Amino acid sequence: MAREHILLVEDEEDIRELVQLYLLKEGYRVSVAETGEQAFELAFKERFDLYVLDIMLPDVSGMELCQRIRAQSNAIILFLTCKRESDDIIAGLEIGADDYVIKPFNPKQLVARITGHLRRASLASASGAAVRKDCLPWRYGRLEMDFRNYELKVDGVVVPMYVKERQLLMFFIENPNQVFSVGQLYERIWGWDRESDERTVMVHVSNLRKKIEEYPGNPRYLVTVRGFGYKFCVK
Repeated sequence: MAREHILLVEDEEDIRELVQLYLLKEGYRVSVAETGEQAFELAFKERFDLYVLDIMLPDVSGMELCQRIRAQSNAIILFLTCKRESDDIIAGLEIGADDYVIKPFNPKQLVARITGHLRRASLASASGAAVRKDCLPWRYGRLEMDFRNYELKVDGVVVPMYVKERQLLMFFIENPNQVFSVGQLYERIWGWDRESDERTVMVHVSNLRKKIEEYPGNPRYLVTVRGFGYKFCVK
């Protein structure tokens, strides 16, 4: 039985074919596209569990494609980029990407990263279904989390969340009033065996604050503990 379905969007033929080969060897279903328009056409017709998007595409940018995909899907999105500037990486995370890989990269490491993201998403879903099947919604202040379908409501209004935002919020709900460093959060949520990525964690915390806080610049729930990390405050 084929594993999850991945869409690989990369205009460089050598990279595209090499990554596709490694993914196929791991048993994944893989569709490929050379341009943003080809990718969006495929994304419109089929359901994918994870997208690998090159930022620099010949027609539309990977960032524009990410925004278009996010309008219809909460699947995991991973960027491939040659750009090392913080602004470009942060911009990609702010518009909905879950993670990124800098070129040049080892295809084995990329596949390991993809496998890790998919495994964590699957485990979170399975454990939630098994452990919280009969649980009542979690409520605190203006927040309500339905554990059965992972639906977040803020002031009674459903707020859409992406995969990593949901995993991050669930982790904080399950570990209230505890301080976690950036490194600890990166290990628990992203799980990649490398030095913690401060930018990835900070941007996702910022994105989550915009969804749950009335005043994101002065948060009530997800607070910064200066010099240590972050804490989800529930009294």
